[in-house]
Amino acid sequence: MGDVIRRGQLDRSKPVAPQVHEILRERILKVELVPGTVLSRASLQLEFGVSQTPVRDSLMRLQEEGLVEVYPQYATVVAKIDVDHARQAQFLRLSIELEAVRRLTGSAPTETADELGEILSRQKAVASPETYDKFDAIDREFHRWLYEKAGIPQLWANVRRQSVHLDRLRRLNLPMPGKMDTVLADHQALIDAIASGDPNSAADALRRHLSGTLSIIDVISAEFPEYIEESRSKNLLTNRP
Repeated sequence: MGDVIRRGQLDRSKPVAPQVHEILRERILKVELVPGTVLSRASLQLEFGVSQTPVRDSLMRLQEEGLVEVYPQYATVVAKIDVDHARQAQFLRLSIELEAVRRLTGSAPTETADELGEILSRQKAVASPETYDKFDAIDREFHRWLYEKAGIPQLWANVRRQSVHLDRLRRLNLPMPGKMDTVLADHQALIDAIASGDPNSAADALRRHLSGTLSIIDVISAEFPEYIEESRSKNLLTNRP
């Protein structure tokens, strides 16, 4: 578990509660705060140099997002990763991004492929265990750009809010052998399919890419059994074409 950010790193000219929330949220998404970690309000107040209210408000927001579990008069604990929630987030992303890719392939295949290629070049440059954070950030940029280019940028923000458990699974998956190479290969395949001007090929490439992490959920669960809350039911959201 990483150290809580020090008080001097908060921007005191801005409301502190959203900053505390965002910092804790990012640390949970990166699995720096692992499931089961107890978040002491008193310790967080001391580390952030804030009063009880910003910490309480931040933890309440994390609870609403399903990232922590609050036991009144006892403790606040980082929640396990909800696989069912992750599957639903993947379904949402797939539904939106398939349509975005089809539109872009039909309307501007060369321009779309060239701009995605520039992002992919930067991602290849940070494909190293020492730069997971940069690799992951550029991965999000790659997909966010699809929403921007398709004229639906507000949907990206909605998808990000719904993807917290999927993001945590991906973070566990990313250090596994070959995962970064697979991501890069998937992105290249998507770019090539878009450049071909064939929306069906582009859709197939995207579908394969977005199915990657959940297709090996059993492997991730076996590696991190204490982190995962298995789905109560397995359904069509788990199926790959």
